[in-house]
Amino acid sequence: MRTVFVTGGAGYVGSHSCKAFAEAGWRVVVYDNLSRGYRDLVNWGELIEGDLNDGETLKAALSKTEPQVVAHYAAFASVPESMREPDVYYRINVEGTRSLLAAMRETAVKQLVFSSSCATYGVHDDLITEGTQQSPINPYGATKMVGERMIQDFDAAYGTRSVILRYFNAAGADAALATGERNTHDPRVIPLAIRGAMDGGFTFTIFGDKLGTRDGTCVRDYVHVTDLADAHLRALDWLDAGKESQVFNLGAGTGTSVAELADAVERISGGKITRKIAPPRAGDPPSLVASAAKAERLLGWKPQHSSIDNIIRTAWAWAQKDRVR
Repeated sequence: MRTVFVTGGAGYVGSHSCKAFAEAGWRVVVYDNLSRGYRDLVNWGELIEGDLNDGETLKAALSKTEPQVVAHYAAFASVPESMREPDVYYRINVEGTRSLLAAMRETAVKQLVFSSSCATYGVHDDLITEGTQQSPINPYGATKMVGERMIQDFDAAYGTRSVILRYFNAAGADAALATGERNTHDPRVIPLAIRGAMDGGFTFTIFGDKLGTRDGTCVRDYVHVTDLADAHLRALDWLDAGKESQVFNLGAGTGTSVAELADAVERISGGKITRKIAPPRAGDPPSLVASAAKAERLLGWKPQHSSIDNIIRTAWAWAQKDRVR
């Protein structure tokens, strides 16, 4: 049985991917320090508790489990937090990735799937392709870009192969509600909008309403986490087939503004969201929308679950289930 070693597998995208990997016949090993992951979301393989920057524990785990490929999700991933705490982001995201690459080299693991981000691109008005210039405007995006460069340098020097997946805004939850988004540290926009619809005493903040977009609020490309998990599975198969290193965007190709998102949450939930406008946040591009044509052409990947209504329906159902845990 093929083994995939999943860093950050107790987190949001990681846990959905573990489910997809296991259902496709992979043996799953999760490596997570549980600082932002959740033990009860590890249901599709064994859990090894460890930190990426603990090189000896990491090497021992790789040596013991002998994976064919590593799927690397473990990272801190909040743009606002990265603006406040860049030191933490470089330590976790850059030093952690370097530690992983070194441990893979020492244990002869030659294949890596890396969760990167549209945050590497910065500000662009047009559809973003893999060839669009990367000019990150926040430390989170910068750490992901450095991670990409390290991976490509290791590929060139040591003969490893990688698939780098730059995904846009992960959203939604598993249709069977086996896992979902539980970001208690720094909730993102959809969970916050859902909280606004559930809790009449909560005010949903929209950061900026004069950003030059169609209604003045930030526009993002929301892609269902189940579709992201499918793309990661296809990336594993790509590497398993001996194919070359690649970079792919993962997005639905459609932008939704924050105001439109809040309207959709109200429509689907039947709740009413109290809203307020605040100044734009530093580090937030006005618009980020993907072209994922390359992933469709080479991986055969096309989002099947990423309509904004389906994203919100599944996120709403998960939030209702998870709030009573």
